[in-house]
Amino acid sequence: MLWLVATLIAAVFQTVRTAMQQHLRDALSPNAAGFVRYSFGAPIALAAVAVLWRTGTPLPSLSPGFLWRVALGGFSQIVGTEMLIRSFRLRDFAIGTTYAKTETAQVAALSAVALGEPLAGPAWFGVAICFAGVAVLACRGSLSRLGEVLRAKGDRAMWTGLAAGAGFATAAVYIRAASSTLGTDHPIARALVTLAVMNTLQATANSAWLAWREPGAFRAIGRVWRSSATVGVLSVGGSAGFAIAMTLHNAAVVRTVGQVDLVLAFLAGRFVFREVRLMSEYVGSLLVVLGVVAVVVAS
Repeated sequence: MLWLVATLIAAVFQTVRTAMQQHLRDALSPNAAGFVRYSFGAPIALAAVAVLWRTGTPLPSLSPGFLWRVALGGFSQIVGTEMLIRSFRLRDFAIGTTYAKTETAQVAALSAVALGEPLAGPAWFGVAICFAGVAVLACRGSLSRLGEVLRAKGDRAMWTGLAAGAGFATAAVYIRAASSTLGTDHPIARALVTLAVMNTLQATANSAWLAWREPGAFRAIGRVWRSSATVGVLSVGGSAGFAIAMTLHNAAVVRTVGQVDLVLAFLAGRFVFREVRLMSEYVGSLLVVLGVVAVVVAS
């Protein structure tokens, strides 16, 4: 059950990273915030690979099949992040989050087609329960808000939210696909090599984009380098956890279990930041947890 432990640890890192990222929201553009994740994450991932090599762990060679898959996964992750931010700006957090979280179903469908790893029938029931919990949390239990989300046919926010989910789903599937091409039985080595290469490609592409379109972003990052470094470290920790989990297990199951980050964020708000919570949010959190349990049991 190493994949489950890695997924839960990744969810914790992701929750803390999201909380820390709030400090960067007003200081950096969306592209610069993404660059922070990749530029600080890549050296750490490369250092982790170097440690494995120094301890005598055999490292896999990189084939053309690996490179195009990991590049597609990394690019899809960048696109997913950008589309999610755009959906927030077009409407609001609730609609963007709800449609982006269709990622779990999209991962399941894409895994079945691209990897030949379909979910078991009962696991789909868990995915549906989990998504229902996400919808309740995103809409804060308001039936009118939920109705607004569901009626948003043709809405640009809906389509960008779905595109965000598709980006994250494609990233998850092709991270697993890339990792599976590496010729070693050592799952940690496969995961860390995949992450190191992906983060390096992402940092290189993102830095070129910023140099072309937002040259002032590098100065902005320098002004908040302490917060940026913290977010980068947390990001690579979360990414490493998910990469290890998806190396070991079905990507759809991993991404569904990863939805517990919403519950962790909910608990942090309630007990750390003393935020007032609605009963409906407890219900939504319970649905997410039940859905995750159902997927794990069915898998």
